[in-house]
Amino acid sequence: MNFPVESSTLNPLVDPDRTDFPGQAHYTDDLSKLLDILPAPIRERLEHHPQLDRLVEVVLDLGRRPEARFPGSADYLSEEVVTRADLDQVISRVGEFSGDNRAGIASTLHRISAIRNRQGTIIGLTCRVGRCIIGVISMIRDLVEQGRSMLLLGRPGVGKTTALREIARVLADDLHKRVVIIDTSNEIAGDGDVPHPGIGRARRMQVATPELQHKVMIEAVENHMPEVVVIDEIGTELEALASRTIAERGVQLVATAHGNRIDNLMKNPTLSDLVGGIQSVTLGDDEARRRGSQKSVLERKAPPTFDIAVEMLERARWVVHEDVAATVDRLLRNREPLIQTRSLDEKGQVVIERPVMSGPQWPPTSSSSTMSPARERGGWRRSGRMEALPLEPLEGRLRQRDPRETNLVEAGSGSGLGLGFRSSLGLDEEESLDFEGSEDNPRDSDGPLMIYPYGVSRFHLEQVIQTLKLQAEVTKDLDGADIVLALRSHVRNRSKIQQLAHSRQIPIHTVKANTLIALTRALRHILNIETEDGSDSELELFIQASAGDETEALEEARLAVEQIVIPKSQPVELLPRSALIRKLQHQLVEHYHLRAQSFGEEPNRRLRIYPK
Repeated sequence: MNFPVESSTLNPLVDPDRTDFPGQAHYTDDLSKLLDILPAPIRERLEHHPQLDRLVEVVLDLGRRPEARFPGSADYLSEEVVTRADLDQVISRVGEFSGDNRAGIASTLHRISAIRNRQGTIIGLTCRVGRCIIGVISMIRDLVEQGRSMLLLGRPGVGKTTALREIARVLADDLHKRVVIIDTSNEIAGDGDVPHPGIGRARRMQVATPELQHKVMIEAVENHMPEVVVIDEIGTELEALASRTIAERGVQLVATAHGNRIDNLMKNPTLSDLVGGIQSVTLGDDEARRRGSQKSVLERKAPPTFDIAVEMLERARWVVHEDVAATVDRLLRNREPLIQTRSLDEKGQVVIERPVMSGPQWPPTSSSSTMSPARERGGWRRSGRMEALPLEPLEGRLRQRDPRETNLVEAGSGSGLGLGFRSSLGLDEEESLDFEGSEDNPRDSDGPLMIYPYGVSRFHLEQVIQTLKLQAEVTKDLDGADIVLALRSHVRNRSKIQQLAHSRQIPIHTVKANTLIALTRALRHILNIETEDGSDSELELFIQASAGDETEALEEARLAVEQIVIPKSQPVELLPRSALIRKLQHQLVEHYHLRAQSFGEEPNRRLRIYPK
């Protein structure tokens, strides 16, 4: 994804009296103390290694050669394999291993993790280098100072714990807040009873066993009156529940969680409560038609525990979700989330990038105030370039209509609704167009045509616009729409949409079928685009785009099964799909040993998944 770059006034945290680190930061790692616990041949080889300052971890596995790992590479440290004596020597020089098979070196941030056999004997060690990096959170320091709860996500080794440690120091030393760290594995503040100076004035509470982390979290709030609670690695449902309890008491939370991106948390039934939780709801008929979706949809259950989420893609490139609630809502509606991408340039300055949204933003953001009036509230109609249909053509049609349909025509004639009638056109069913509406729509408008779908698949409509690169956008705001594009079967005499459009003087165009081809012909007519002879090439575009449809449909089915059908024992209806895609969804459901059934009429035939 390519983003336009914005200028930023943020400056990283710099200490001029200390050595610079990439991005104008400083680090201390007490690396000599980690080398001292290693066997002499391995230590000597490491001390002369050219990449010693970039060392990530040392791996010692019984019967294998010792290995040093660096970012993007690894080197063997000896031709001799690791023996039982080598492992025992390292184990004797570190602290006791806790219930999570982790130990440390006193007064350092280094972590020693053990691999055991079935009898509980240690047969492998991972000696991880721990570093205290000053200035590592320069990219998000302005967000930290806002006092809102923040969740850090990222793959292992990307630096989540390092950032968490620096956030705790900044909040305690620079912002003078009462900070308590829940240090489950002594990874944030180091091993031993005296915390590492890297956490500043923050206080540290150790956890006896990982299973008790949620209890220590609640104890910290009840006994020590913190303003900020810092937690590393939220991984269980009890810890997620304790986090929500702390947040609801008005305490700022800063934590990391198991997951690479925010959509990973949404798909994780154990941790989805951190971002508000996901539930299945049943919409009313009017709301389902307004959205152009099925009646059973997935929605956010509650406010998120964390206000801000940071996805740490790389050490110097992070994606920021400033409003987690809005992000989750948009992802559940298959819309692009509003994000920031923050990185450091060569001079150590923070660069903030924002994506250019391909479709209308909903809910509207503060940046919408900078849009032109024509774009902000209906690009064509509000700018005066689109007018309601004249009354005479409709009155002329009325004289040709059957008297039983008079009410329907009169409901549209006074408002200029763009409703046409087959009998007035004198067309046979096979010869008539798949839509009816105004033929007086100009194309020389400054902004895109704002379309309000009613009973029409929003996804299909956006797919047609994107594939054919049409000057149009789909909107959920009827007041800001230029036209209403409705499924003909949903437009009835004196229907609610007719009354709403009547009061707003918005023309209605109808389409016969909710298919890509029908919507394509309708939009071409509305935008006055002549039909090309090469319709086959246009069909190929949709065939190519259908590959993305299959992926999305299978992901929708998987999410429904894993988050609703299995854990909650509730049936779920999926979105309408083609027969080929429904077949793939059936195969996926069978993989989970569940039952599914297709129902409804084409093109709205869809899958319903039942629990066991």
